[in-house]
Amino acid sequence: MKRIFITGISTDVGKTIASAIIVEALEADYWKPVQAGDLDATDSDSIRGLITNSKTVIHESSYELTTAMSPHAAAEIDGIRIEHSNIIEPQTENSLVIEGAGGLLVPLNEEETVLDIIMPNYKVIVVSRHYLGSINHSLMTINWLVERGYNVAVLFNGKEHPTTENIIASKTGVTVLGRIDEETTIDKAAIRRYADKFRSVIQAL
Repeated sequence: MKRIFITGISTDVGKTIASAIIVEALEADYWKPVQAGDLDATDSDSIRGLITNSKTVIHESSYELTTAMSPHAAAEIDGIRIEHSNIIEPQTENSLVIEGAGGLLVPLNEEETVLDIIMPNYKVIVVSRHYLGSINHSLMTINWLVERGYNVAVLFNGKEHPTTENIIASKTGVTVLGRIDEETTIDKAAIRRYADKFRSVIQAL
């Protein structure tokens, strides 16, 4: 069964939408190891509200932090320290989509970052969104992963920007899954549509 880790080139680039699409495409389980922010409207809640298949199990986060900040800072506010040893992959015989927090090098504590919880057997999908500086952020994120031996693909999100997308693809050589368009509404129907569109390429990872 597949283990797919979803990371982004920055915050708010569309990791949760991408996760919902991939969960739906594979009827996979979902796990957000570290959740920071509004605990009444978590990323797990968003996934639950966007998918339609009956097979997916949404697993409990290892850490749920009350402040929408970098995990290490949010944990400090809550009076705890994130310990890598407490971030344990849930047991499942199904494929599992794992959504990271922020970008690749977001700190979990004084020594460790999100990168440290990406296991060697995980396939990694990098969500990239065009903005000033996004080429640099995309290349740095992807190259960090490739240099460490991960199987990496990129998924673009937002309005089409061919020059940006082409330079990222050509300079990294990683698989391009496609692009999620700038949608006026992201609902269950949209997620199903993209799941159908991307299913074959995701299954081939």
